[in-house]
Amino acid sequence: MAYVPSLDLVPGVLRGEARAIARLLTRAENGTDEARPALDAIFAKAGRAHVVGITGVPGSGKSTLVAKLAAQLRTQERTVAIVAIDPSSPFSGGAILGDRIRMSDLGGDPGVFVRSMATRGALGGLARGTLEAVGILDAAGYDVVIIETVGVGQDEVDVARAAHTTVVVSAPGLGDDIQAIKAGILEIADVHVVSKCDRADANKTIAELKTMLTMGIKLGGGTEQWYPPVIATSALKAEGVAALIEAIDAHRAALNRTGEIATRQAQIAQRRLLRAGEDILRDRFERHRAGALAQLLDELVARRTSPHSAAVRLLDAIRIGGNA
Repeated sequence: MAYVPSLDLVPGVLRGEARAIARLLTRAENGTDEARPALDAIFAKAGRAHVVGITGVPGSGKSTLVAKLAAQLRTQERTVAIVAIDPSSPFSGGAILGDRIRMSDLGGDPGVFVRSMATRGALGGLARGTLEAVGILDAAGYDVVIIETVGVGQDEVDVARAAHTTVVVSAPGLGDDIQAIKAGILEIADVHVVSKCDRADANKTIAELKTMLTMGIKLGGGTEQWYPPVIATSALKAEGVAALIEAIDAHRAALNRTGEIATRQAQIAQRRLLRAGEDILRDRFERHRAGALAQLLDELVARRTSPHSAAVRLLDAIRIGGNA
């Protein structure tokens, strides 16, 4: 297959062509310099989709819920794109990318696009190319873009800075309620879901969550308040998914009414700016590994300098703000 320059893929992406979308997603994930002008052009065309983040501890049923959610949205004639994050092996760097298997029922539907991405060492529950991927799928015209985080539990709060609506999934019997409070997961939720509600101990988990949320969370600066609802779902019995969509839509409507949507969009923009800066710094660090970094490492090993002093010198060598 002949190579197509990234800029030439942009018209196809904007027309919603799956092949062009897939190619540009790959280049965004790889972080190639050649793709940068195309991604910048895509950014200018995005901003219409409702971005929904789905997070929670492993075993809570996130992937199954996302598949059911997408299927239900399709019955409402809404198009859906899913960015599913899978962990990379710290040893081989590989990832199973199994969400496509778990979401196989969605295959063949032209109104659904599923993309699995490996974390490649990134922390916070998202992959390094997640934000660029969301922008591409947004510009491609999908009504709802769903981000399913990696499911590491303690540190995946980055999704709250990448989505308009954050859904936190819990499951009965996992003992994750205290962990959620410790990690800040409870605070980032706009909607709570208790999955596997057909289980006998589900009511206990639902009651505990509602008790924790009795103080409420105020949305916006006006008098209107948004209290994160607790939605019970069961993939086995196909229950609660319609109620979840209603809650997600109600939250988006509340964001628009209170003006909080502008704040969320600013937070997402800030996160993208900081992530882009981090990526640029990381790339420059890598390019200087054989030069200034090698000398500094020798001095560190010999303890002739400290890590902090060495980092300052390395940043000076990289010339922050230049084109090095």
